[in-house]
Amino acid sequence: MATSGGVATWVKVCDAGELVVGIGVSALVRGKQVALFKTGERELRAVGNRDPYSGTQTMARGLVVERDGRTLLAAPAGRELFDLETGVCIDDPMTRLALYPVRLVNGFAEVCITVRG
Repeated sequence: MATSGGVATWVKVCDAGELVVGIGVSALVRGKQVALFKTGERELRAVGNRDPYSGTQTMARGLVVERDGRTLLAAPAGRELFDLETGVCIDDPMTRLALYPVRLVNGFAEVCITVRG
């Protein structure tokens, strides 16, 4: 699959059965630091692992919370909350996490990464 910025590739990251709802894992996927979260029985979310405020690769250690019907990620280094659907910081809409498409294929979590060609 080609995009204007490169070639998008689906990469198998892990066995989805080993993921725990609400607990993140970090993975290096084609050179990108990704935080992967299981948010429901068959629901996955993938965001950039870099905390935009602290600059550390720690978003996978954040807490997944539900608020007003939205699934949010609380940054581990601060009090910021990010919407896992959009990546947008709740208190600072100009700040956002990178989002990555994620899917389940034959029991495995796959993340789509765009590689510049």
